[in-house]
Amino acid sequence: MKKISLIAVSFFCLLAPAQLYAQTPVNGFTLEKGTQPQVYDNKIFGQFIEHFHRQIYGGIFEPGSPLSDREGFRTDVIDALRELKIPIVRWPGGCFVSSYHWLDGVGTSRQPTYDKAWGVEDPNTFGTVEFVKWCRKIGAEPFICTNAGTGTPEEMSDWVEYCNLNIGKYGRLRKSHGIEEPLNVKYWSVGNENWGGHEIGAKTIAEWGPFVRESAKMMKNTDPSVVLFAAATANEGWTLPLLQSAGYLLRYVSIHGYWDGLWENNKPAPYIDCMMRTQRPEAEIIQTIAILEKANLRDKVKIAFDEWNLRGWHHPTFPGGAADKARIVDRDKNDLNATYTMADALFSACFLNACLRQCKDVEIGGFSPIVNTRGALFVHPKGIVKRTTFHVLQLYANQLEKNVLPVRVTSEDWVNGNSKTPVLDVAVTCNDAKTRFVVAVVNKHPDKSIEFTPDFAGLNVTAPKQISAILLSGSSPDDYNDIGAENRVIPYEKTLKVEKGKILLPPHSLVLLTAGK
Repeated sequence: MKKISLIAVSFFCLLAPAQLYAQTPVNGFTLEKGTQPQVYDNKIFGQFIEHFHRQIYGGIFEPGSPLSDREGFRTDVIDALRELKIPIVRWPGGCFVSSYHWLDGVGTSRQPTYDKAWGVEDPNTFGTVEFVKWCRKIGAEPFICTNAGTGTPEEMSDWVEYCNLNIGKYGRLRKSHGIEEPLNVKYWSVGNENWGGHEIGAKTIAEWGPFVRESAKMMKNTDPSVVLFAAATANEGWTLPLLQSAGYLLRYVSIHGYWDGLWENNKPAPYIDCMMRTQRPEAEIIQTIAILEKANLRDKVKIAFDEWNLRGWHHPTFPGGAADKARIVDRDKNDLNATYTMADALFSACFLNACLRQCKDVEIGGFSPIVNTRGALFVHPKGIVKRTTFHVLQLYANQLEKNVLPVRVTSEDWVNGNSKTPVLDVAVTCNDAKTRFVVAVVNKHPDKSIEFTPDFAGLNVTAPKQISAILLSGSSPDDYNDIGAENRVIPYEKTLKVEKGKILLPPHSLVLLTAGK
């Protein structure tokens, strides 16, 4: 391995300059007196799903399967996703939405349409009502992303009317479809990645702000209670003009991130390279916060990181824009479970830790996607495989306390060539009374155990001789789960020794430590 050097790195839930504190251990954290917990929004554990490959059809929705209910929803998928306590799911895209017309997916006379984003035919058997039903089955709030590509502000507001009103042409249309009560969809996004040339109906900077403003006005005029998002980036050139035009109507700016882009060539980065990228998401969050500050909207507008994953989706470009059957089949490479190793698990844990540390500003997440493609849950005709990322999401949703405690963290720097990263990544959570603490700590190093020193005294906890822990690791950094080996990488409970205040963390691991009562 490359050499290990020593550096002090500070992490904060609330922004603060990094400093070196002599009292802080080499690998550990300390708590300042008077530090107040910050309640985080559990919607940072949200999910995303799109009409791409087998995410919908053959993923969550498979009429006729012996594993599906009478409405066509896979029950094994529902049961698994309930374990994640998913608070919110974004749909139907993604790039798909920028040529999707919602009226094609409602009522009883649906016709298949050509999906201009992905070059396939969509049967439209899964539409708005099915999505909302599925969300209710897994216990999540539906979050609809609208067509800001080929669509219009009026089409967006008509969709709101269909879902949320009992009056008007589209409110009555829903009732004629046998849905008497409003669907009560609260969360709506204007567009998806309209800043990018890859997106159908991409907009210029000059076009985007006014377009969002007029769309948001019509949607709010239809239902003033809706919560609105708009496609943004961590780039000031795009997002500041958006906020200046439409920020007063928005609650969130939506940013996206994939840090191992595999769109054209499916050659996943190795474990070490992935770990060297673990700080990038937080850097993009901090850049976006600076834009909100510059627009004087930081307190009003929050961040939704509503599409994120380590690995970009594999979908080779169609030559000349025409659908190419071989390139569509090539998307099956997304299904190779060997791709989703401890690299994916630990990157995801670091991402969630970053959201927790920046919880004043980040309120919503969207792991992309939740099922199939690069999803945490792989679904096949005979069952499911919980990939390594599934277990990370399950642990964070079920084991953490409800508040984040800002702490000073120091970590050795792991150096690899011209790249480096703190070998540890830490978030500290606590209950309201600050008597029970759950510390989520990642040891990124592939083969070295690291001594970790929590600030038991600062937490007002007597340093124990041993501590309860839940660990997620593998026999190697490249371990993964697959059909026939579904439990190769799963969380396990273990009591860890505490010697001179230090806890030994195994290599390539996520460890949740519980202290206090």
